[in-house]
Amino acid sequence: MISKEKELRKAVDEAVKVLREGGVILYPTDTVWGLGCDATNPKAVEKIFKIKRREESKSLIMLVDGPDMLSRYIREVPDVAWQIIEINDKPLTIIYSGVERIASNAIPEERTAAFRIPEHQFCQALIRKFGRPIVSTSANISGSPSPSMFESISIEIIEAADWVADNSFEAGSTGKPSSIIMLGTGGEVKIIRE
Repeated sequence: MISKEKELRKAVDEAVKVLREGGVILYPTDTVWGLGCDATNPKAVEKIFKIKRREESKSLIMLVDGPDMLSRYIREVPDVAWQIIEINDKPLTIIYSGVERIASNAIPEERTAAFRIPEHQFCQALIRKFGRPIVSTSANISGSPSPSMFESISIEIIEAADWVADNSFEAGSTGKPSSIIMLGTGGEVKIIRE
Protein backbone atom coordinates (compact mmCIF):
# COMPACT_ATOMS: atom_id res chain seq x y z
CA MET A 1 0.00 0.00 0.00
CA ILE A 2 1.32 3.44 -0.98
CA SER A 3 1.87 5.81 1.95
CA LYS A 4 -0.07 9.10 2.03
CA GLU A 5 3.21 11.00 1.67
CA LYS A 6 4.25 9.06 -1.45
CA GLU A 7 0.77 9.52 -2.88
CA LEU A 8 1.06 13.29 -2.30
CA ARG A 9 4.52 13.46 -3.92
CA LYS A 10 3.34 11.47 -6.95
CA ALA A 11 0.28 13.72 -7.42
CA VAL A 12 2.39 16.88 -7.06
CA ASP A 13 4.92 15.59 -9.63
CA GLU A 14 2.12 14.82 -12.12
CA ALA A 15 0.44 18.22 -11.59
CA VAL A 16 3.74 20.12 -11.92
CA LYS A 17 4.50 18.35 -15.22
CA VAL A 18 1.10 19.49 -16.58
CA LEU A 19 1.64 23.06 -15.31
CA ARG A 20 5.09 23.23 -16.95
CA GLU A 21 3.55 22.10 -20.25
CA GLY A 22 1.02 24.95 -20.10
CA GLY A 23 -1.89 22.75 -19.01
CA VAL A 24 -4.79 23.34 -16.63
CA ILE A 25 -5.20 21.42 -13.39
CA LEU A 26 -8.27 20.86 -11.23
CA TYR A 27 -7.21 20.84 -7.58
CA PRO A 28 -8.34 21.49 -4.00
CA THR A 29 -7.15 24.65 -2.28
CA ASP A 30 -7.48 25.96 1.26
CA THR A 31 -10.92 27.30 0.26
CA VAL A 32 -12.79 25.66 -2.65
CA TRP A 33 -11.79 23.47 -5.62
CA GLY A 34 -9.93 25.49 -8.22
CA LEU A 35 -8.80 25.50 -11.81
CA GLY A 36 -5.12 26.31 -11.92
CA CYS A 37 -2.31 27.01 -14.34
CA ASP A 38 1.07 28.70 -14.50
CA ALA A 39 0.25 32.34 -13.63
CA THR A 40 3.18 33.51 -15.79
CA ASN A 41 1.96 31.75 -18.97
CA PRO A 42 -0.58 33.80 -21.00
CA LYS A 43 -1.66 30.80 -23.15
CA ALA A 44 -2.40 28.72 -20.06
CA VAL A 45 -4.37 31.62 -18.54
CA GLU A 46 -6.37 31.89 -21.79
CA LYS A 47 -7.35 28.20 -21.43
CA ILE A 48 -8.76 28.91 -17.96
CA PHE A 49 -10.95 31.74 -19.29
CA LYS A 50 -12.23 29.47 -22.08
CA ILE A 51 -13.07 26.63 -19.67
CA LYS A 52 -14.90 29.01 -17.32
CA ARG A 53 -16.51 30.93 -20.21
CA ARG A 54 -15.33 34.07 -18.49
CA GLU A 55 -14.32 37.45 -19.89
CA GLU A 56 -10.58 37.96 -20.04
CA SER A 57 -11.01 41.40 -18.46
CA LYS A 58 -11.63 39.77 -15.07
CA SER A 59 -8.55 39.30 -12.90
CA LEU A 60 -7.58 36.01 -11.28
CA ILE A 61 -6.26 34.98 -7.85
CA MET A 62 -2.71 33.58 -7.65
CA LEU A 63 -1.41 31.25 -4.97
CA VAL A 64 2.17 31.53 -3.68
CA ASP A 65 3.94 29.37 -1.09
CA GLY A 66 5.11 32.19 1.17
CA PRO A 67 6.57 35.69 1.58
CA ASP A 68 9.70 35.06 -0.55
CA MET A 69 7.72 34.05 -3.61
CA LEU A 70 5.23 36.88 -3.07
CA SER A 71 8.09 39.42 -2.96
CA ARG A 72 9.37 38.22 -6.36
CA TYR A 73 6.11 39.19 -8.09
CA ILE A 74 5.15 42.42 -6.26
CA ARG A 75 7.40 45.44 -6.74
CA GLU A 76 6.98 46.51 -3.11
CA VAL A 77 4.90 44.62 -0.55
CA PRO A 78 3.58 47.17 2.00
CA ASP A 79 4.65 46.52 5.61
CA VAL A 80 1.01 46.29 6.67
CA ALA A 81 0.64 43.20 4.41
CA TRP A 82 3.21 41.28 6.46
CA GLN A 83 1.41 42.27 9.68
CA ILE A 84 -1.96 41.15 8.30
CA ILE A 85 -0.54 37.85 6.96
CA GLU A 86 1.09 37.16 10.35
CA ILE A 87 -2.07 37.62 12.45
CA ASN A 88 -4.59 36.25 9.95
CA ASP A 89 -6.16 32.92 10.92
CA LYS A 90 -8.40 32.14 7.92
CA PRO A 91 -7.94 32.13 4.12
CA LEU A 92 -7.22 35.70 3.02
CA THR A 93 -6.56 37.00 -0.47
CA ILE A 94 -4.78 40.36 -0.71
CA ILE A 95 -4.85 42.59 -3.79
CA TYR A 96 -1.52 44.34 -4.33
CA SER A 97 -0.29 47.06 -6.70
CA GLY A 98 2.92 46.94 -8.71
CA VAL A 99 2.66 43.39 -10.00
CA GLU A 100 5.53 42.05 -12.10
CA ARG A 101 6.19 38.92 -14.19
CA ILE A 102 2.58 37.66 -14.13
CA ALA A 103 0.79 36.92 -17.45
CA SER A 104 -0.77 40.19 -18.63
CA ASN A 105 -4.15 38.53 -19.28
CA ALA A 106 -4.32 37.40 -15.62
CA ILE A 107 -4.25 40.95 -14.24
CA PRO A 108 -6.21 44.15 -14.94
CA GLU A 109 -4.72 47.18 -16.73
CA GLU A 110 -3.92 48.93 -13.44
CA ARG A 111 -1.43 46.09 -12.74
CA THR A 112 -2.93 44.95 -9.47
CA ALA A 113 -3.20 41.28 -8.59
CA ALA A 114 -4.75 39.13 -5.91
CA PHE A 115 -2.41 36.74 -4.05
CA ARG A 116 -3.00 34.22 -1.27
CA ILE A 117 -0.63 32.05 0.75
CA PRO A 118 -2.68 28.87 1.32
CA GLU A 119 -2.42 26.90 4.53
CA HIS A 120 -3.11 23.61 2.78
CA GLN A 121 -0.75 20.64 2.50
CA PHE A 122 -1.40 19.79 -1.15
CA CYS A 123 -1.29 23.42 -2.33
CA GLN A 124 1.89 24.19 -0.43
CA ALA A 125 3.66 21.10 -1.80
CA LEU A 126 2.45 21.89 -5.33
CA ILE A 127 3.51 25.55 -5.36
CA ARG A 128 6.85 24.82 -3.70
CA LYS A 129 7.71 22.15 -6.31
CA PHE A 130 6.47 24.31 -9.22
CA GLY A 131 8.40 27.35 -8.02
CA ARG A 132 6.04 29.96 -9.49
CA PRO A 133 2.59 31.36 -8.65
CA ILE A 134 -0.36 29.20 -9.66
CA VAL A 135 -3.70 30.61 -10.76
CA SER A 136 -6.56 29.66 -8.48
CA THR A 137 -10.04 30.36 -9.79
CA SER A 138 -13.12 28.47 -8.64
CA ALA A 139 -13.75 25.28 -10.64
CA ASN A 140 -17.06 26.32 -12.17
CA ILE A 141 -18.56 27.94 -15.25
CA SER A 142 -18.63 31.70 -14.61
CA GLY A 143 -21.79 32.62 -12.69
CA SER A 144 -22.37 29.12 -11.25
CA PRO A 145 -21.78 28.40 -7.53
CA SER A 146 -18.20 27.66 -6.42
CA PRO A 147 -17.70 23.93 -5.72
CA SER A 148 -16.93 23.42 -2.03
CA MET A 149 -16.30 19.69 -2.54
CA PHE A 150 -15.23 17.51 -5.46
CA GLU A 151 -18.78 16.06 -5.83
CA SER A 152 -20.07 19.58 -6.62
CA ILE A 153 -17.86 20.02 -9.70
CA SER A 154 -19.59 19.67 -13.06
CA ILE A 155 -18.50 16.93 -15.46
CA GLU A 156 -17.84 19.64 -18.07
CA ILE A 157 -15.18 21.22 -15.84
CA ILE A 158 -13.63 17.86 -14.89
CA GLU A 159 -13.34 16.83 -18.55
CA ALA A 160 -11.86 20.20 -19.57
CA ALA A 161 -8.93 19.94 -17.12
CA ASP A 162 -5.65 18.34 -18.23
CA TRP A 163 -5.08 16.84 -14.77
CA VAL A 164 -7.47 16.21 -11.87
CA ALA A 165 -6.40 15.81 -8.24
CA ASP A 166 -7.74 12.93 -6.20
CA ASN A 167 -10.53 14.13 -3.93
CA SER A 168 -8.67 12.77 -0.88
CA PHE A 169 -6.43 15.86 -1.08
CA GLU A 170 -9.35 18.19 -0.28
CA ALA A 171 -8.87 17.54 3.46
CA GLY A 172 -8.18 20.88 5.12
CA SER A 173 -10.23 22.97 2.67
CA THR A 174 -12.79 25.31 4.26
CA GLY A 175 -15.30 24.87 1.41
CA LYS A 176 -15.86 28.67 1.41
CA PRO A 177 -14.28 31.43 -0.69
CA SER A 178 -11.55 33.47 0.99
CA SER A 179 -11.92 36.96 2.40
CA ILE A 180 -10.45 39.59 0.05
CA ILE A 181 -8.84 42.91 0.95
CA MET A 182 -7.10 45.51 -1.21
CA LEU A 183 -3.97 47.31 -0.03
CA GLY A 184 -3.23 50.82 -1.25
CA THR A 185 0.35 51.92 -1.85
CA GLY A 186 0.20 53.97 1.37
CA GLY A 187 -0.94 50.94 3.37
CA GLU A 188 -4.69 51.71 3.26
CA VAL A 189 -6.85 48.60 3.67
CA LYS A 190 -10.13 48.20 1.80
CA ILE A 191 -12.37 45.18 2.43
CA ILE A 192 -13.62 43.66 -0.86
CA ARG A 193 -15.19 40.43 0.46
CA GLU A 194 -15.59 39.42 4.10
